[in-house]
Amino acid sequence: MPSELIAALKEAENAINSGNPENALEILRSTAWDAAAESNHYRARVLALAAEAQIAMGEIEIGARRRHWQRALKNYQKALKLDSNNKDVRRSMNKLISMMDEESISLGKSWQFFDDGNPTPLGVVVIMASMIAFLIAFKYAGEVLERESTNPFVTMEVSYVHPSDPNTRVEGTIIIELYQDAAPKHVESFLSLVDESKYDFTIFHRVIDGFMVQGGDIEMQSGSGGYSGVWYGYCNGQTHDSNNQQYTAETCPLKDWAVPGEHTNGLKHVPGALAAAHSGLNTDGSQFYLVPSDSTPSHLDWNEGKDCAAQGNACHTVYGQVISGQDVVDAISEVATALGGDKPSQDVRLISVVRS
Repeated sequence: MPSELIAALKEAENAINSGNPENALEILRSTAWDAAAESNHYRARVLALAAEAQIAMGEIEIGARRRHWQRALKNYQKALKLDSNNKDVRRSMNKLISMMDEESISLGKSWQFFDDGNPTPLGVVVIMASMIAFLIAFKYAGEVLERESTNPFVTMEVSYVHPSDPNTRVEGTIIIELYQDAAPKHVESFLSLVDESKYDFTIFHRVIDGFMVQGGDIEMQSGSGGYSGVWYGYCNGQTHDSNNQQYTAETCPLKDWAVPGEHTNGLKHVPGALAAAHSGLNTDGSQFYLVPSDSTPSHLDWNEGKDCAAQGNACHTVYGQVISGQDVVDAISEVATALGGDKPSQDVRLISVVRS
């Protein structure tokens, strides 16, 4: 194990034991996660320790225990995805589940309908409503043969220094609806990376007030990296190499996998829009940006007759919309940036992105 990782884990453990789990999470996010990059086993260790810190936070902040413990459970689950044979993590997760059961805390962010096999008061209401809905549906069966598919949603947990108080770091939640019918490849690629926890512990590396906030560089965290989560036949914007041989997933380096543009889908850069960042036509990867409330960057929209290939960065694909947490996006757009640049002076961290 790298010495830097050993030191970070030890420091985080000491912080937990001394009653400062929030500081432990800070260490795990800012130091340990990057130091563990070479091994899934190491990253599982970091996630498991993050879960321990969140359990400790739940012990301290009684009113927020449900939220902290549910996050801890998710980190244990992510750790087991990376290291499925880790018995220590599995035992710790099972212990947490027992603790949550004793506290009547559901294992997710959904409402709890049953407790120890018996319906809760909410469960009784839901059961009765379900019976009524079933009778109505039975009565009108056949009138509606197909239901319109629903769009997927993702929840982003972010951490940033409040623009009006440079001594206070806060956490916020952004919920985004993804338009899979309008931009199926972008949504598929994005969700693939979400499911692999690729966005967890990355940063928003570029913030321009009145324009947009950009993140998602899962490689370099600087704006110079990031790739598609799925192979679509495009290698850094090209389908064929210099010898006119068609690229394949094997001949194209992973870092150059790209999502082809879906910018002609009619979606516009309205406040709250989620769009793909790129360096030219058909070079979309993992990077994305969100539009704050005081911005409408219509120059990035595709319009009939616009030559996207000639104008380079002129056409960007919008593939989602913020439905909750726009105030968080707006706050991030106002954080202090380095003098003469657009990188936040203090990291704006993307703690996690999960399907809602």
